Amino acid sequence: MHLLLSCLATVFGFALSIQAANPPARPPPFRLWPATAPGEKGDIGEEKDLTKESDGLIAGRRLIRLGNVSEPTLTVYPAPAAQRTGSAVLVCPGGAYHILALDLEGTEVCEWLNSMGVTAALLKYRVPRRAEVEKHAPALQDAQRAMSLLRTRAKEWSVDPDRIGVMGFSAGGHLSAALSTATQRTYDRLDATDDTSFKPAFASLIYPGYLTVKEANDKVAPELTVSSNTPPTFLLITQDDPVRMENALYYAAGLQRHKVPLELHVYPKGGHGYGLRRTKDPVTTWPDRMADWMRAHGW
Repeated sequence: MHLLLSCLATVFGFALSIQAANPPARPPPFRLWPATAPGEKGDIGEEKDLTKESDGLIAGRRLIRLGNVSEPTLTVYPAPAAQRTGSAVLVCPGGAYHILALDLEGTEVCEWLNSMGVTAALLKYRVPRRAEVEKHAPALQDAQRAMSLLRTRAKEWSVDPDRIGVMGFSAGGHLSAALSTATQRTYDRLDATDDTSFKPAFASLIYPGYLTVKEANDKVAPELTVSSNTPPTFLLITQDDPVRMENALYYAAGLQRHKVPLELHVYPKGGHGYGLRRTKDPVTTWPDRMADWMRAHGW
């Protein structure tokens, strides 16, 4: 019997090692728009990683700074079947609406969500900013279309369409707030997908920027129409963040005025743009805080 158990353990361990070396294949990215994205002229150059050797490292590692995105896509990371909770999160990387920090605030985040049984969907939205339109306008169109697509195809990924949230970093945090507070679709209806709601069930804004207008005593940015219909929101910032912690504080105050459930964490230091990469700064334990928040709400 002891020999049999030992053999079974060996076989099981070998199977696990094969599984770890060969993780389940993920569906390939798919285009958000059936043809060219609204207003696109195809004149911004080739999509590519714009990271230079001189660019700083985050937690000792480089990151992908993807630029010149004119064909937005969605990549779904289905949660492992054994852990699946039925929830999903649309992930919006940051990059000042100039580039996308595609791994630091994208793929690494999707893998972390999967580890909790949450399906993730990585949004590759249009950057850099287009001339003669609001900085976030093309990206918001992409985010609205992406959320509606996720709801329309939720059954495909064993997701509850009423439990799909959004999560964004830096400029992606602003985009997530814009998606959460928008009252109407910002492009003309294309097909039946656009008859499905784009409003997320919850939102996580991680070191968000552009939420307030500094020159107007940190009034909430005019494009962010906070109301009682704004979904429950998790916010994280540090006092030494160069984008200014007032972005999160005054936006949180706006949520409070409308009795929107919120959780706000302010750490003394840590700066900006650390993603999920752990360092000596306590702020980098923030994923534990967000995981607790999600569990408390049943997501």
